[in-house]
Amino acid sequence: MGDARFAGRTAIVTGASRGIGRAIAERLVAEGARVVVTARKPEALEETVAALGGPEHALAVAGHADDIDHQAEVVGRAVEEFGSADLLVNNTGINPAYGPLVDLDHGTARKVFEVNCLAALSWVQQAHRAWMGEHGGSIVNVSSVSALRPAPGISFYGASKAMLVSLTESLAVELGPGIRVNAVAPAVVKTRFATALYEGKEDAVSAAYPLKRLGVPEDVAGAVAYLLSDDASWVTGQLLVLDGGVTLTGGGE
Repeated sequence: MGDARFAGRTAIVTGASRGIGRAIAERLVAEGARVVVTARKPEALEETVAALGGPEHALAVAGHADDIDHQAEVVGRAVEEFGSADLLVNNTGINPAYGPLVDLDHGTARKVFEVNCLAALSWVQQAHRAWMGEHGGSIVNVSSVSALRPAPGISFYGASKAMLVSLTESLAVELGPGIRVNAVAPAVVKTRFATALYEGKEDAVSAAYPLKRLGVPEDVAGAVAYLLSDDASWVTGQLLVLDGGVTLTGGGE
């Protein structure tokens, strides 16, 4: 990018070994940040670090996003090895269930809540404790358009993402002025996570979008970079919908 608006800052990006998380990490590094990337699989993370330019630019810490010890380790290593923990992107999300709410398994529901909502809050707590509480920072939570309206088949996922938006707003009020907290709500983005929503029917799905295409990870990365940056210094508690216009037409998911 060349403008290096994140020079001297350290970002933590969860779920960063592929898809949206990796695109966000790539964008932040391109704009001067050092990035700590997390995900479950060490091999995929190491490949991501190499793609990001190696250990000068990125550090990988494998673990489960909802593991508090893992969260503490990640934030601690960011501060130890890169000197700060200025930016946090809560990108990890799971959606292991498909079907009506009346059939939803409670164990599955608890896991969705723990990863999509409680873990995101816990990451904020850890970052606040280790760095942001004293030095300030910027946080972006990755929600979904399924938070904005009923999403048949993935309703509890949508409910969890709606809760994440509510947490975003409350944290923005509580943590200002030193820390800004915002969220993005993508529609269907072409990632492995969303494959079932478009594979084999991409033309039909994208026809409902005024921009006539599905999202790509870079679409989300650019918006997240804006919200994290000083360009958004008067923006907090907001949800930026990234949907190619589809929520205006009632189509898509």
